[in-house]
Amino acid sequence: MATGMSRDLPAADKPRKDKGSVLAARLARLGIVRDVDLALHLPLRYEDYTTRVPLAQLHAGMSVCAEGVVTASEVRYRPRRQWVCAIESDDEKGIGAALTLRFFTFYPNQQKALTLGARVRVFGEVREGHFGLEMVHPKFMVLSAANQREIPREAPRDVSLPNRLTPIYPTTAGLSQEVLTKQIARVLQHEAVLRDDLPEAVCRQEDLWDWSRALRFLHAPPPQLSEEEQITLSAHTHPAWQRIKFDELLAQQLSLKRHKAARASRRAEALKPRGVLTEALLQRLPFALTMAQQRVWKEISDDLARTMPMHRLLQGDVGSGKTVVAALAALRAVENGRQAALMAPTEILAEQHYNKLSAWLEGLPVRLVWLTGALTSAQHKKTLAMLADGEPAFAIGTHALFQKEVAMPNLALAIVDEQHRFGVTQRLALRDKAASAEEVHQLMMSATPIPRTLAMSFYADLDVSVIDTLPPGRTPVTTRLVNQTRRAEIIAHVGRRCAEGAQAYWVCPLIEESEKLSLQAAQTLYEELMATFDGSHETADGAPLPKLNVGLLHGRMKPADKTAMMEAFVRGDIHILVATTVIEVGVDVPNASIMVIEHAERFGLAQLHQLRGRVGRGSRQSQCILLFETPLGALAKARLKVIFENNDGFEIARQDLRIRGPGELLGARQSGVPLLRFADPERDEALLERASRVADRLLKTKEGETAAVKLIDRWLGDKAEFFKA
Repeated sequence: MATGMSRDLPAADKPRKDKGSVLAARLARLGIVRDVDLALHLPLRYEDYTTRVPLAQLHAGMSVCAEGVVTASEVRYRPRRQWVCAIESDDEKGIGAALTLRFFTFYPNQQKALTLGARVRVFGEVREGHFGLEMVHPKFMVLSAANQREIPREAPRDVSLPNRLTPIYPTTAGLSQEVLTKQIARVLQHEAVLRDDLPEAVCRQEDLWDWSRALRFLHAPPPQLSEEEQITLSAHTHPAWQRIKFDELLAQQLSLKRHKAARASRRAEALKPRGVLTEALLQRLPFALTMAQQRVWKEISDDLARTMPMHRLLQGDVGSGKTVVAALAALRAVENGRQAALMAPTEILAEQHYNKLSAWLEGLPVRLVWLTGALTSAQHKKTLAMLADGEPAFAIGTHALFQKEVAMPNLALAIVDEQHRFGVTQRLALRDKAASAEEVHQLMMSATPIPRTLAMSFYADLDVSVIDTLPPGRTPVTTRLVNQTRRAEIIAHVGRRCAEGAQAYWVCPLIEESEKLSLQAAQTLYEELMATFDGSHETADGAPLPKLNVGLLHGRMKPADKTAMMEAFVRGDIHILVATTVIEVGVDVPNASIMVIEHAERFGLAQLHQLRGRVGRGSRQSQCILLFETPLGALAKARLKVIFENNDGFEIARQDLRIRGPGELLGARQSGVPLLRFADPERDEALLERASRVADRLLKTKEGETAAVKLIDRWLGDKAEFFKA
């Protein structure tokens, strides 16, 4: 990366390894390897040095530029080591007005610069301190030293106030704002950087600023901006920002749509409906498919019957019935003489799938293959041989399915459950198991609903199917928020319900006690509940607590022990299962009707929704009790409010996107793919809609295709390849 940067450095810098290569390496840490990357390294914010506010007019909350003379400078050690300076006004109208400057990290050259009598200009946020107004770690410029003849070398010679806002850029160690500003100013002279890759007609139709005008405006806002322009600049709603965000969204849309179109030229095995195994499964299921499941199955069935590789995302809320649709798709491959594979992120979920499918397919001529890291050496070897022979089979497993030693030469369909938990390379490794030159159909499933704007922005290369209704018989889950101070009441409540025949999950965020985090550890809670429900204890009001069986489940247990514990819980031998988030997805125990989550404020919304979905699968009225510790931070309050007020997974996902942004909702799908840097799918939904429409128009013409290639290269470079996964 550093080598690539050196090409763009001034000619004089190229042979100077001590300067050019060091600068290139520092820029590369910011993802800057080309001139265009520098041009797109846009300011985080702007600071206003254009106006000097007299010290006498300062008040807390202002972010201002001020000047004064240093009247005190000392290092103090209480309550911690810090350097404290005082500056006073020498303005006739404000004599005696003072401001304290406080530094907790500082260097000798800084102390030398701010000597007594030096006149300085400072910029920062004013706050109320113990001894009046102060600034903590302000930026400062020495205007003149104490004796007027000795100005420190670091002090700028031009002490006049700037006439425009000063951009502040994201930076890294060893790379100053001054160096970044100079490098950016240099590349903004290059025609290639300023070239507008968007056809002029599109700019007119979409009422967009010229590209070079937008770039120059953001890097160097003109003098005397109006208050409204300054507000829109800070809020990223100014027309200059709109042009930048539009191009970013457009480049992403073009990349995704081109990859989707390219699939049409590739070939996969057409898996025609044979009506043998699929119809047999439908006849023996103990339930009828919902209308939503039928619609989704038709969409997938039609895809599989084509020679174009299927690349479909199946979304459905917790408990909506995605597994049966996946089973039908796998049987379509098997009845066509091919192999299918279903990969799940955890052994518990993979085994749940295997057990459920084994029951559904019992007696049918289907070879069901089970592959996880928990198999013995002999079992593993036998399973690999079964898959390598190419005979029709339905393989179910974990990450073990895409290991190098696994061969599935006849693979026609790869199904990935909870796809956001897997990386791009992992899914590609499973898809590439097939020995033929034909592509493998791909079905990705997610119980973490993706908001429409996020699907448009990051999943435009996929066809999306949604199971938008739950099967009949699912009872609504009531959600309660309970302070940890009332834990004893909840323990008594859970005990009464379990004594009446219910079962409960009790989820903790840790396995063992931690000194750093005062969270309820699973091991500690297990021991506490074992002792509490041994038949010899009473509640605070004297009511006897029942004798109950308590189990423990966590990720560090041996696979056989985890399986045995889950089987005991399914049978009803265990009343309360203390667990970590290992039970987050897929676990299905109809009699479990209580979910207690310790320290719910520490969990994300998607996790809370998934955990809540483990109950409400039977006829009992179900509850999810969220125990929280006070005081709550703003984000924790927002999350708990959303989960308390909503049961709809799509609405929860939309709120999650609003609170945290797209990163965690996208999960590992985007490994290596840049998230949007400037645009926000939710906030810029209208801009995203426009970019999607323009992308469709551009890709229909030769001129538009040329523009698309240039836009994609400018914004994504070689990272566009990751969208193929």
